[in-house]
Amino acid sequence: MSKQHNIKRGVSLYSYQEEFFTRKLDLEQCIAAVAKTGATGIELLPEQMLKGFPKLTDEFVDQWFEWMDKYGTEPIAYDAFLDTKLFPNRILTLDESVDMMVRDIKIANKLGFKVLRTLVSTPLEVIEKSLPYAEAYGVKIALEVHAPFTFGTPWFEERMEYIISSGTKWFGIMPDLGIFVKRVAPVMEQRYVRDGGTPEILKFVSDNYANGVDKHETLAAVKKMKNANEVDINFADLATHFVYTDPKILKDYIPYIMHVHGKFYEITENFEEPSIPYKDILDVLIEGGYEGYIDSEYEGNRHIQDFMEVDSVEQVRRHQVLLKNILGK
Repeated sequence: MSKQHNIKRGVSLYSYQEEFFTRKLDLEQCIAAVAKTGATGIELLPEQMLKGFPKLTDEFVDQWFEWMDKYGTEPIAYDAFLDTKLFPNRILTLDESVDMMVRDIKIANKLGFKVLRTLVSTPLEVIEKSLPYAEAYGVKIALEVHAPFTFGTPWFEERMEYIISSGTKWFGIMPDLGIFVKRVAPVMEQRYVRDGGTPEILKFVSDNYANGVDKHETLAAVKKMKNANEVDINFADLATHFVYTDPKILKDYIPYIMHVHGKFYEITENFEEPSIPYKDILDVLIEGGYEGYIDSEYEGNRHIQDFMEVDSVEQVRRHQVLLKNILGK
């Protein structure tokens, strides 16, 4: 039985990208699928899912809140993208970048979101200049801590130093559980086998990663193997982009965590994620008193498209069962 806590369950609609793209699900059907799992939080990718973005009609805004009421859900996180390369000959200026951030803060506010996700590529200066607007519109900016960046890297430490020294309540972090990959996901290894990789070499790479062997040393070793082909080398290179961080580090950052991305690549029929130690992670969040949402974020679809139909709805359902089993609610 889990300790008493206030962690809530949600779903990033990014999880349903396959069915949304193929028109099997529209936006309302995605929200309905979330509600059916028992989750209550909705995380939205507006650029992907809102027709006419960044322009919203009053009719759509009304419809949005009608859906929230109808399905017993609430807007939780708005995933923003700072498109600094809109032009072929230059990147956006600081003022243009801030304007884009403010645009997204206003849209998030209009749709009832209290947290805006920003990416690792967002310059700190842009966030600093956007904070007065975040406060004015009641939308917190959460920086996604995403592999290969993680806690302790210079990029992360610079931003945490600003958050702590400024004392701001409007800028925090959003850990993505992809920074806790303990072994390369089996669905990825199996895909490389189907693409012509050498099973023994792929297993060597996966085992080395799981055992904490230096990833670049593994890549160098594979490159030297006489029987290694290009697929094997690509798989060894893929492994260098994953990172395993000890979940215990989360306890030091609980006050700054505004939202959690429950990244997963596959949930088995036994409701287990083979590559990410969910219980270890959630136990730390529970013990530390985290009170926000953890949202399902399925990214396994791209690894199985070549040989089977993707069922994101079932995968998210299983993930929600996994969360419920650990959280106790």
